[in-house]
Amino acid sequence: MPCSRNGLSYEEIKKALRYLMLIKEKRDGTIKARGCADGRPQRIYTSKEDTSSPTISIEAMMLLCAIDAKKNRYVVVSDIPGAFLHTDMEDTIHMLPEGTVAEMIIKLYPTIYRKHIWYNKHGKPILYVQLKKALYGALQAALLFWKLLSETLQEWGFVLNPYDKCVANKNIEVKQCTIIWHVDDLKISHANKNVVENILKTK
Repeated sequence: MPCSRNGLSYEEIKKALRYLMLIKEKRDGTIKARGCADGRPQRIYTSKEDTSSPTISIEAMMLLCAIDAKKNRYVVVSDIPGAFLHTDMEDTIHMLPEGTVAEMIIKLYPTIYRKHIWYNKHGKPILYVQLKKALYGALQAALLFWKLLSETLQEWGFVLNPYDKCVANKNIEVKQCTIIWHVDDLKISHANKNVVENILKTK
């Protein structure tokens, strides 16, 4: 959401996160671009307790792999496309697209963004925007997505393991279905292949 620079306080301008566009050539020769927020300045004024996301422990992952093998479960590893974009940002976080990225945004949405652009002393175009969705790089993004995913799984009837908050179980067709995850990468296992495939279709 665009913001007028004049409508922001000095503190909000100071805390605005830069937008980074990272371009990488993959092994197959294709080019992949990833945009993210530079959340490093947030470490100064944000505690780890407020931003740290639970992650699956090595012990839990190894034990569950052994259980899957012992019980001959069907296993699928999958990620959630655009995971953070499903997640609403709870705090007010401003970001600073600049240069070519700012120009591209204006070309895409001229009527919305053009009136909010300004230029620094070097003539670089700059925009201020407020994040409505969690963006990769913001320190609280992973924790917000963990909350969304764990709440969604509980709505589906899964129960979080009290010793590891990235392990969820549910009895389906008299057999246990287990989902474990690290950020947006999931491992789903059940004795029946169709159970796992049906979960993949709903995620």
